[in-house]
Order: sequence, then C-alpha cells, then structure tokens
Amino acid sequence: MTTTVEILADAFKEAGTPFIVGHPGGESVELMEAARLRDMRFILMKQEVAGAMLAATWGDLTGSPGVCLSTRGPGAANMVNGIAHAALDRSPLIAITDRYSTPQHEIGLRQRIDQIAMMAPVVKWGTTIDARVVRSQVARAMRTATSPAPGPVQFDMPQSETVKEAGDLLAPPPLLPNVLFPDPDRAGLKDAIAMIDAARKPIVLVGLGTYWDNASAEMVSLAEQLGAPVLTTSKLKGSIPEDHPLRAGCIIGGLIERKLVSQADLIITIGLDAVELQPKPWPYTVPVLSLANTPALDALVPASLEVMGNLRVLVSALSQWCKAGSGWGQAAAATFRDDVTNALNTPAQGLSPQRVMEIARAELPRDTIATCDAGASRLLVVQKWQSYGPREFLTSNGLGSMGYAVPGALAARLRYPDRPVVAFTGDGGFLMAVAELQTAVRENLPITVVVLDDAEIGLIRIKQEIKGIPRHGVAIGGMDWEKLAQGFGADGVVVDTENGLQDALKAARHTERTTVIAARIDGSGYVEQFNALREL
Repeated sequence: MTTTVEILADAFKEAGTPFIVGHPGGESVELMEAARLRDMRFILMKQEVAGAMLAATWGDLTGSPGVCLSTRGPGAANMVNGIAHAALDRSPLIAITDRYSTPQHEIGLRQRIDQIAMMAPVVKWGTTIDARVVRSQVARAMRTATSPAPGPVQFDMPQSETVKEAGDLLAPPPLLPNVLFPDPDRAGLKDAIAMIDAARKPIVLVGLGTYWDNASAEMVSLAEQLGAPVLTTSKLKGSIPEDHPLRAGCIIGGLIERKLVSQADLIITIGLDAVELQPKPWPYTVPVLSLANTPALDALVPASLEVMGNLRVLVSALSQWCKAGSGWGQAAAATFRDDVTNALNTPAQGLSPQRVMEIARAELPRDTIATCDAGASRLLVVQKWQSYGPREFLTSNGLGSMGYAVPGALAARLRYPDRPVVAFTGDGGFLMAVAELQTAVRENLPITVVVLDDAEIGLIRIKQEIKGIPRHGVAIGGMDWEKLAQGFGADGVVVDTENGLQDALKAARHTERTTVIAARIDGSGYVEQFNALREL
C-alpha cells in the first residue's frame, strides 16, 4: 500500500527537491517520516515566513518547487508573507498547511481558519489533499508551480488523509511537463526582425522571464549582435556578467536611467514582468518590442509588438537573423555606469554604505552568491555589488519584503554548498530573521551576514526627511552584535572602518562558520542618493 504522504515525498524528491523546510504541526509528522525514510532532510525553521522564503529561493535556483510546511491556524497565517513573496517574485513553491480531519474541521472553531480562502489571493492554485486523487493533485501542482509565470501552490492536508492508501491512475501524467519548443520560422518573425533592423540605437531591458526559459546566454548574444546596452531588473543582476562592456546597470524606476533609455530609438524587452517595475506610468515614448513567454495582462509597458515564445529559442533565432547594430551600446553603458557611480559617491563621516559594498566586492571571491534585503541599503547593494552569472544575486523585488536576506542565503548555501554566500541586510531586516542564525549553525549552512547598521529604519527616515517630517519612531540601535551572534553559536564582529571591514571579510572567508559582520555606517548620504537615482 502506498500512502498519501509517500506519494508526496516521492514526488518532491523526484522533482529535484531533497528536503522539506518549515515549522511542523501534529498533522505533519507522517510526511516528515516519509521524507526521512527517503533520505530527505527536514530543516526546522524558527519562523514559517523564513521557511517559505528559503523554499521559494530554492525554486528560483533550481527550477524545482521548494516545499515548505506549517501547522494549522497560527502557523499557516504566519507563513502567508513568505508565500506572497513566492507569488510576486515568481518563485515555484509548494506550501503545505496542516488541517484538522474533516469531522473535526466541520465542528471545531479553535485554530480553524479557512486556509484555502486565506491563501487564495497569493497562490496560483490551492486544494485540499484527498488520498483518492492525490496523484493527480501532485502532478497539477508541479505543473502549475513551474509554468510561466512560476509561483506558489497550496496543499491543505487533513490529518485523516495522510496515511490513507493513495488512489491509482490508469495513465498517470508525467510529474513535470516535457515540452518541445520547435525552432521559429524566419518569415513568422519578419515584423520583429524589421523593427530591430531599422533601429540605430536599440536598448535591451531584461526581466524575470529570461530566467524561466534559461535564456541568459542567448540574451547576451543578441545584445552583442546589436551592440545594444543592457539594463536588467534587480533580480536579473548577473544575467549579463556585470563586467561586460554592454552592461549598463539595473532598472530602478528612477530619473537617472531615463537619460539612457530616452536616447534609444527602440526598446527591446526580454521577459520583462510588470511586477518588477515601480508602480508608475511608463515614462517613454520610444517604441517597444516585447519578447515574452507569457502574455502581459496589464498595460504598464505599451509594446508596439509582442512576440510570444520560449525565450531561449526565440532570442537565439533573432540574434542569428538580425543585422549587426551600430555599436552605440558600449559608450552609452559606460556613461550610465559613471553617472550612477558619481551619484552614489556622497560624502560621509566614517564608513559609508557605498564603501561597504565596494570593499565587500573587492574582498569576496568572484563566484560569491549575494542576497539582499529590502530597505534603504538595497539601493546601494543593487548598484554597487557586481554579479557575474545568472541567479548569483537574490532579493525580494516583487514583494520587496524585509527579512529575506538570511533565509535566501540559506537556500543558496543548500544549492551551492561549496560556494561563498553573503547576505547583505539592514539592521531592521536582519532582526526580522535573526532566529535563523540558529538554523544556519545547527544545519551546518555557514553564511556571512553583513549588517549595515545605521541604528534606524533608514528608508522611513529618508521619507520623513524628504517630506520635512521630524525623525520619529524609526530608531533601533543599542544592539550588541557580537554577543547576539555568539548566543546563536555564530561568530560576530563590529566594524566602523574600512580596514576593519576588510579584515573581518578576510577572516570570514577562511572559516566554515556563520559570521555576522555589523558595519556601523553613516547613512546621511541616503537622501542625496535617492534624490539623484530614484523618485520617491
């Protein structure tokens, strides 16, 4: 007899996810045991939201849905923010929530929430597990979570279904879709080719769909063929190596990039998802050619022509069939990079956040994977840190949630156990996930956490200052970072000079221990930097 939980565990492992993460409830123990018997890890998190973010990031890095679980009621409610991250950051995820058996669920009130209804706004599909059809439910969940745009699926798992015999299927579907994308026909792309060939100054804007189809290399080839500068969204940092001469920088929805984009006579968007952009009207009158693998259902980006298809296949064909461009991109990209650098080089008393990033990039190996939290420091991290390969920079952009950097770094360490991983976070964001330091230590997932400590919720202080409102209600401060790290079994050090930061990073590189480096920074330049780069 094959039980429901055995079907689930087998499916997760077959799909490429050899662990479950979360904070379990009583109804979860049979699934945990089924996973253990299959040599799958269970990673106990201290917060359900961190577990969901870790699992979602595993989905980003591998394409296989991460799996997180929670107990019913409070655990499910607490996990919502992590599932919302997976929804808006387009991460394949399967979230399992415990539930009373049906008789108890129908008559009880304590810890009972309509979890399907609660999750409905932030999942692609939600269902209650039924042993009779669980094989079909799992197959649908895998396809739903991984198909563009990827996202979360929820399983509500009643206690009564966990060890029931699973129903059979006469013709079970493949667990993951096996899809063939035929080469496009040149005549079918004639309108797109004509638009590109007519442009003297095309620019390429790159978004998440590029990752869904593993089309980074093809995107770079097209940019090289056209000699076009490349702007990426923040989650696409590294999709074009950031020392490539055509790499301009990141789209942040600010004034500084308009100067570059407005010089172009054609904007080519590749896999751009409106969830990655600032919620404001599209500011350009330049014609737009959209290359995408899923239709845009909003009108934020007014494309003159939208071409649908698998981006790896589609972009590869265009790079072969389009004429060589004018080559304007290298100079334009270099000018833009200089403009950003100059805008960020504001004076500081002591250690500035921009110098923290420059020193970290100089000290850490080229193949370091970086995660970044939301907050005032994110602007500096996105612009100053450089990544050289796809998925080497991880952040919460669509949701923009604080508390992401640490669980995201743990996922990166799980995926790449032999590569260095650094988490950049403000003091506020770090405190939202501080308990997961214990997870890093206990699970032997060593990471380096660089805390940019300005003793306040910097982004809100910036907005207060810009609006002429006195600073109020944003102070943090007073943390003994060394003792905090040591209390979790990690190493901790506080630095306030460039030399001190260099020494701390060098030491962290040569240890297999989780290390917290608290960099006490002067954030007084944030307002000037934000005013130069981004509209608030």
